[in-house]
Amino acid sequence: MVKGANVALSALSENAGSVIVSLSWSSPNGEGDADVSVLLLGANGKVRDNADFFFYNNPAAADGTVQLLGATPTENGTEDRIRLDLTAIPGDVDRVIVAASRHRRAHFGELENIRLAVTDGSGDGLLGFSIDGASTESAFVFGEVYRRGDAWKFRAIGQGYDSGLAGLATDYGIEIDEDDEQDGDGPGGAGEGVEAAEIPEVSEVAVVAVETVVADVSGATGEAAVEGRATTTVPAGAVEVAVSASATVPAQSGSEPAATEPASAPAPAAARRLRTAKKKVTLPRAPKASLAENDTWRAARLFPASSLKSDREREMRATSVLLAVMTQVPEFGRRLTAAFGAPTGRMEAFTEVSLPHGDSPKRPDGVIRVERAGKLWTALVETKTNGNALKDEQIQAYMDIAARRGYEAVITLSNDVALEGSSLVEVKTDGRRKHKVALWHLSWAEVTHQAQLLIRHEGVRNEAHAWLLQELLHYLQHDNSGCHGFQNMGPAWVPVRNGIDEETLTPGDPRSVQVVESWERLIRQVCLRLGGELGAKVVPVQRARRGTDPQSRRAELAHRLCVDGQLRAEIRVEGAPGVLGVVADLRMGRLRTSIEIPAPEQGYPLSWVKRLMRQLAEAPADLHVQTLLEGDGVGPRGTLEKLRPEPGDLLPKGSEGITGFRLSLSKSVGHTRGNAETGFIRGVDAAVDVFHSHVVTRLERPRPAQRRATAPGTAA
Repeated sequence: MVKGANVALSALSENAGSVIVSLSWSSPNGEGDADVSVLLLGANGKVRDNADFFFYNNPAAADGTVQLLGATPTENGTEDRIRLDLTAIPGDVDRVIVAASRHRRAHFGELENIRLAVTDGSGDGLLGFSIDGASTESAFVFGEVYRRGDAWKFRAIGQGYDSGLAGLATDYGIEIDEDDEQDGDGPGGAGEGVEAAEIPEVSEVAVVAVETVVADVSGATGEAAVEGRATTTVPAGAVEVAVSASATVPAQSGSEPAATEPASAPAPAAARRLRTAKKKVTLPRAPKASLAENDTWRAARLFPASSLKSDREREMRATSVLLAVMTQVPEFGRRLTAAFGAPTGRMEAFTEVSLPHGDSPKRPDGVIRVERAGKLWTALVETKTNGNALKDEQIQAYMDIAARRGYEAVITLSNDVALEGSSLVEVKTDGRRKHKVALWHLSWAEVTHQAQLLIRHEGVRNEAHAWLLQELLHYLQHDNSGCHGFQNMGPAWVPVRNGIDEETLTPGDPRSVQVVESWERLIRQVCLRLGGELGAKVVPVQRARRGTDPQSRRAELAHRLCVDGQLRAEIRVEGAPGVLGVVADLRMGRLRTSIEIPAPEQGYPLSWVKRLMRQLAEAPADLHVQTLLEGDGVGPRGTLEKLRPEPGDLLPKGSEGITGFRLSLSKSVGHTRGNAETGFIRGVDAAVDVFHSHVVTRLERPRPAQRRATAPGTAA
């Protein structure tokens, strides 16, 4: 589509009552990101009240009509998805606005491949719209879904705002109180504030608003009792600013202008910083002391795994345990199924269900059903544990059964990790069928990741639910459960390594592409594990030329593997001062983890290296430090063991300016497929964990400054 164009969704699909709207972007340095938001507007072009504004702290409507599904990494950047159930949107909602804003009013001009796409309930793409020429805008309205009679249409808008989310929200009837502008560090403007020094990590999206009178604030728990419907739950450290619905600002949505009305509402209450996050149950950091007489006593577990003898037993137990916890812990169940298009509603799950199929019935491992407003959403589940692969013919049969019975999805669950553009199973769909079934994949590593996020970082609302999640997590991590995630580099791994050692591997060997895909799966799993441990966003950075598809990018990486014998990856960890690099040199049998940090923009070069040595006081002595110079030059280098007594050895002898420092650790890697403790897969996972915990966490984030030193010993 082009800017300003519109189309009826029903003309594109018979299954457009529920749609997924995807917003995606990439950045040259792999660090750019944005936050999506959705506004429900009445016929006057304004929100009905503040509860009509959805963002990452208010991710879903109570009736399930709007669900923000969260961001996921793509081959070239990030994709954030939104599910809209258009069949249940309230009758007094005329339009649904889809927007995104950047943190601290960073510019969309720094991002590339900014695009919106819409798919129907079966996963088939309906339309796409790209935003070109973005520059200083810090917020964008991508498009809107609006009513025309009994039908829904989509309009491509692409309208930018230099005033950020505050300016965008004001146009649709939400006005951020300007009393807090004095706290901002930006250039000023309506609603700019809220970026005070004491809360540097608060996104503009968190500066949301309620038109209420504060009745009581509990300083002990951080809970606020507030009148009115639109109380917003914000994480600890975030800010809530009072707002009022405004009818004096015309909407700019790219459609017919709304009539303006004189303001008659009373003035909003004074802005106050409040902690309104509800207290939730999370696991204690330190376990309670055991009452066991000795270490040989084993605690009783709800889901025992030690007695499992066969893969069939493991599959049946894992399926039943997972589905049971999903139905009993709503936060967990919704988190896993929302990404597959399931609505918010009453969930039930079943195992070993017999369904007719030709001469003999089929028995999928599980069935998930979600009921909302009298409608059923159904998915068949097929589970594999250990290294067992999914079978094409088995999944094909389940897809056919689901299509005949009107089910919405088939979900596969295994230790493998799905990649964009690389299918785990090959299935055929009958284009003559009106009802289409979506095929989704979930890895056990992702299940573990989501459970860790909830019980260790985000919390659940019920203590019993937290205990159930803990029991599930203990089961998944048990050595005998078979749910350990990606654990085999595949059949091409040994021949490719042998070819590298013997220098017989030639460019174009298809086995090298298979190894690159396995490497990418491994890195994605490392990100899931680390993100679950930290409670932070950890994603792989996929750098590729613009317009490069996944297969072409992997073919280029495979060519490099054949030439230099190296597998390379980059990982972005939220809060880290730089991107983590991982290089597996298969020819040398070494694994190197590294990070490049920029030089401070204030002070003297000698003070920089002394401060760096203090930050790395507890880092491994064999950590390698190298000075980076202007013009992509490299300067002095050495290990911490040698540099600690003489930090000045890192300063260049000439007049070159220091641009930063590269820190790296190197270790040997195993040659097995990862089943042994010294295997390659566990070696990569352990190396990233050690480097992050012993090096990256000790580094300070660079602070903004005015000037940069250009030569050793001179003032900045």
